[in-house]
Amino acid sequence: EAAKDLGLELKGARVAIQGFGNVGGTAARLFFESGSKIVALQAHTATVSNEDGIDIFKLLEHVEHNGGIKGFEGAIEITGDEFWSIETDFLITDALENVITEKNAPLVKTKILVEGANGPTTPAADDILVDKGVFIVPDVLANAGGVTVSYFEWVQDFSSFFWTVDEINHRLDRMMREAYRGIRETAKHHNITMRTAAFVIACTRILEQRKVRGLYP
Repeated sequence: EAAKDLGLELKGARVAIQGFGNVGGTAARLFFESGSKIVALQAHTATVSNEDGIDIFKLLEHVEHNGGIKGFEGAIEITGDEFWSIETDFLITDALENVITEKNAPLVKTKILVEGANGPTTPAADDILVDKGVFIVPDVLANAGGVTVSYFEWVQDFSSFFWTVDEINHRLDRMMREAYRGIRETAKHHNITMRTAAFVIACTRILEQRKVRGLYP
């Protein structure tokens, strides 16, 4: 959805991903299958790059046999600063908190930052990136898929009516797209960032329910 808003095609897009676990590894695979070029990856064992694109399936095989991305022959090792300064269409932060700070934010050269981890961008860094024109998909939206599916699990257990994997993925896709569009419309309407718009929507919903239900449910 963010790519559509900015007129970007996934095929041929340059992508850098920090983290190569459940979230980062899945993101890398999905981008790779969409025809994007994964030009840089950072994980706990190494930071690697390949301007022609990293073959994610070969890298996954390497990780399975070696326990990490270090030593992968399909890329060269680079420094952390070099990772942040690589020019990309998408930068995906799927690892730790506070990885983009006031110190390295000026190095970032991306069009879309997707916060797959919780709190990967400090407030000071967020201001710098916004001033640079980086479109940020905030963590409260970007990584909401996991807790949404947890809610689906609760609903199924509560009703003793269970869905197929395809049904779950379909519902998740619909809810995430609707959430994105709602936040995007709010951001445009009030001329605010996506992060602020997400908080505006959340606070508005809480206030509306408090009026209906009262302070004590």
